[in-house]
Amino acid sequence: MPGAHYTTPRLAISAAAELAGMHPQTLRQYDRLGIVVPRRTPGRGRRYSERDVDMLREVQRLSQDEGINLAGIKRILELTERNERLVNEVQRLLGVSTGHRRVFTASATGDVVALPLGQRARQRAGEDSQRALVLWRPLR
Repeated sequence: MPGAHYTTPRLAISAAAELAGMHPQTLRQYDRLGIVVPRRTPGRGRRYSERDVDMLREVQRLSQDEGINLAGIKRILELTERNERLVNEVQRLLGVSTGHRRVFTASATGDVVALPLGQRARQRAGEDSQRALVLWRPLR
């Protein structure tokens, strides 16, 4: 897994364009279209990370090798990023990264709440005492 430097925006547009094998004007167009949007310096200069350069290479691959138009590429990148966020959230909720398994319950508002294994949700005064915490266990 790449380190923190992978997402640190430190490359000027000329360096990022050279690493991606593209013209700087292409990077500006991708920025305007929202395909690969770099961070900005206080002076509004573009700064690209190594992750951005990898995304630029993927855009080029999808365009040239797969024949996908820029609108399709933008959608693919958006869905890929959304999927990564959802996978990370599921892993966080399940405690995969910490090694602590969790159980889930619903709050009074209906939100899902993660609890450490073996802990029950607190019952508020006046709530029906017949309510139970349901433990979900994956099939093995």
